[in-house]
Amino acid sequence: MGGLLVVMGSGETAPTMVKPHRSIFERVGDRPAVLLDTPYGFQSNADDISTRAVGYFAASVGRTVDVVPWRAAPPPGLARERAIAMLGAAGWIFAGPGSPTYALKHWRGTPVEAALVGVLNRDGVVVLASAAALTLGSHTVPVYEIYKAGFDPRWEPGLDLVRQVTGLTAVVIPHYDNAEGGNHDTRYCYLGEDRLSMMEAELPEETFVLGVDEHTAVLLDLGERVATVVGNGRLTIRRAGHAITYPAGTVLSFDDIRAAAATGARPAGSDAAAPARESAPNGSDVSAARTSLRGATEEIVAHFDEALGRRDVDACVEAVLELEQTLLDWSADTLTSDEGDFARGQLRGMVVRLGELANRGARDPRDVVGPLVESLLELRGRARATRDFATSDWVRDRLAAAAVEVRDTPDGAEWHLRS
Repeated sequence: MGGLLVVMGSGETAPTMVKPHRSIFERVGDRPAVLLDTPYGFQSNADDISTRAVGYFAASVGRTVDVVPWRAAPPPGLARERAIAMLGAAGWIFAGPGSPTYALKHWRGTPVEAALVGVLNRDGVVVLASAAALTLGSHTVPVYEIYKAGFDPRWEPGLDLVRQVTGLTAVVIPHYDNAEGGNHDTRYCYLGEDRLSMMEAELPEETFVLGVDEHTAVLLDLGERVATVVGNGRLTIRRAGHAITYPAGTVLSFDDIRAAAATGARPAGSDAAAPARESAPNGSDVSAARTSLRGATEEIVAHFDEALGRRDVDACVEAVLELEQTLLDWSADTLTSDEGDFARGQLRGMVVRLGELANRGARDPRDVVGPLVESLLELRGRARATRDFATSDWVRDRLAAAAVEVRDTPDGAEWHLRS
């Protein structure tokens, strides 16, 4: 078996993962690429998710991807046989957002399981991200049920595909460094430390957690038997509460992973970087700003605010255009959130504030300087009345230097601005 199993922590249809996708597709050649719609098949917007994902791969990655209709396991018949044929011919299979338990319900015991192994046997590529990635291990986190519905923390049986193709007995947890909770801990795919520790104690002794950060991918090369970390975050190998992290750019063998999981220490001679501490629940850094539409928006709005404060119109316009492009870049992202609404609201606010600045700048200059000029002309008139012609001439000359021309008429002084 010489295929490539790719585990993506999140961002599978975000601008952050365009480069990894392009690199991965170099292994596929001109073989068909297909998307499995099962994980989100229960959602009312499933058609829209598929359309956006297909558009993302076409526009941003430069690859045509066809959707395999398997929202629920099709009954025997032509539709089922067509779907099975598409999977059997594929050189690249992808699945992403949705519910891991729903996907397992319609994959386990069906031709999908064999198809995933089959494409790897044909030296193809399987890319499972976010919810779909959760199904890869021996056990699966029922994240919807625990985080959204309040079920007691528990495991569900997984596909155990990682062990089948690598020999590593692991559970896969994407969204490993998630920080959406702010003041409450949403790391480890929304479980948090307390729930993960509780669940970890229920795993078989030899089983470890393979955690993949958001906007990060781990490429498991089955021929070379090495794992490569790419993207913006890290791979974490955790067992019994002990964690070792590997940053993007790390290449380590399957044997290194097994040894790290078994001993809780970095194997001697490993080419991975020194271990780093796991992020705090609400921890952040500068590089994280561009790993979400909200973060990118907040960064751009800060630049706009700074430019507006110094009345730099060009920089304000550049910020508006940058946010509009950012919205376009993230338009294909299939992650369900309010970030798009947030970004559009910020964009509208920036346009309104820039308009207010333009209104002030677009006022008739006579309306702006008129009160000052009239006051100086009144001072000049009083000087002339007292025959203080030196002061009168000085006021006139100072106004002329400011591009205000004064003409004396029988009805009094008139003035106008030179262009």
